[in-house]
Amino acid sequence: MQTPIAVAIVEDDPDFSSALRQVVLDAPDMHLAGHAATLADGLAMLAGPAADVLLVDLGLPDGSGIAVIRAAAQRWPGCNIMVSTNFGDETHVMRSIEAGAAGYLLKDSSPARMGDEIRSLASGGSPISPIIARQVLARFRSPAPAVTATDDGASQLSQREKEVLDYITKGFTVPEIAGLMQLSHFTVRTFVRRIYSKLKVTSKAEAIYEARNQGLV
Repeated sequence: MQTPIAVAIVEDDPDFSSALRQVVLDAPDMHLAGHAATLADGLAMLAGPAADVLLVDLGLPDGSGIAVIRAAAQRWPGCNIMVSTNFGDETHVMRSIEAGAAGYLLKDSSPARMGDEIRSLASGGSPISPIIARQVLARFRSPAPAVTATDDGASQLSQREKEVLDYITKGFTVPEIAGLMQLSHFTVRTFVRRIYSKLKVTSKAEAIYEARNQGLV
């Protein structure tokens, strides 16, 4: 009988983490080797037995998941690493791949599809969602645009992101913003993380400070 695929997860979103773990637990050909919700716990997990597949979220509360990917590539050289995140910009794509990720999937994938992609990764494949593949190809087709003095994060915020940022500065929580904007909390979390990335901040307090400092609210 084939040995089950040992899967380890580093994911801070409790709902998505729960759904992902359930997929692994329900699959007869998979075994949940461990899970963590922070960068610190993810790095600590790497001190244990190596997993066959490691799923890593980039936006962890205490740092970037890229640090986990880089460390796993060294400590678990036989492990196949896949990014599971809301970030979809070229910078994070390339940094993840350079750090050692072999697969890159956005969180709009269904849990059932994630199971198939875990199997694909474990068997030597490199599952990458179409939107990510397109960005990787674009990186090699054209030179990076020159950065000008006006190319700051604030100018790159979409109208929806500005709306979410306004709610954040007013003290609303993610579930409350989701209700007000009639969006799912996963979608709102996507906007929040993109805002953090574009403003180059890592917390709600920093985002509010930058928003007020740059005259966005």
